[in-house]
Amino acid sequence: MKTYIIERNIPGVDQLNGEQLKGAAATSNAALAKLEPRVKWVESFVTKDKTFCVYQAEDEAVIHEHARLSGFPASKVSEVGGKIGPSTAGA
Repeated sequence: MKTYIIERNIPGVDQLNGEQLKGAAATSNAALAKLEPRVKWVESFVTKDKTFCVYQAEDEAVIHEHARLSGFPASKVSEVGGKIGPSTAGA
């Protein structure tokens, strides 16, 4: 499967409390269950009015299908081409 970063424009998402985030995660999980094994949610980061979600999926189309089923927008979908970090520079 390929790795994707999904940018979701969701006004006020950074103001949601723990119970509201739990509900959002449950909604996402219900949509994911309908699409298994073609897509997997890895993690999400919440910022002001946006989330950035890391997914593994067979293709971009299944990401958009998850967005449709869950009701959460996939405002921008980018396929990850590589990964770097501090250790990439070597010792």
